[in-house]
Amino acid sequence: MNQEQIKTLIDALAGSDLSELEFSENGCTLRLVKQPAPDAATPRRALVAARPSRVSAAGTRAPQQADAVQAAAECLAPLYGVVHLQPTPAEPPFVQAGQAIQAGQTLCVIEAMKVFNEVRAERDGTLRAVLVRSGQEVEAGQALFRFGDA
Repeated sequence: MNQEQIKTLIDALAGSDLSELEFSENGCTLRLVKQPAPDAATPRRALVAARPSRVSAAGTRAPQQADAVQAAAECLAPLYGVVHLQPTPAEPPFVQAGQAIQAGQTLCVIEAMKVFNEVRAERDGTLRAVLVRSGQEVEAGQALFRFGDA
């Protein structure tokens, strides 16, 4: 199975009503699954979501957990690809741990099929941790960065 065949299969799945496609050849199996289209409320770029909070029996968050939930959020990879933390190898990274981040600021670039997709911050905050390294392959939904409030 070569890249051209894989691209043809991806295009066939994208242009059809199918949600899954499986192809086997010479002992190799490729399974493609179409992700549901994001709704208008979910931006296609970086997905930043607060961690779920625990709810007490009374239906309210425990006070010590509320602050941690509001302060912690992660930026998730919007697609599979290779992450680049800097514009070019000779330049400094887009962002570093401890840095104040503004909504819309470029955090990294994910390269998928020779297309570079910018990942941008959805809100202001402080970058607490970079969870990946440049050149690393990442899966869609994998945590890239951890944030805290500004």
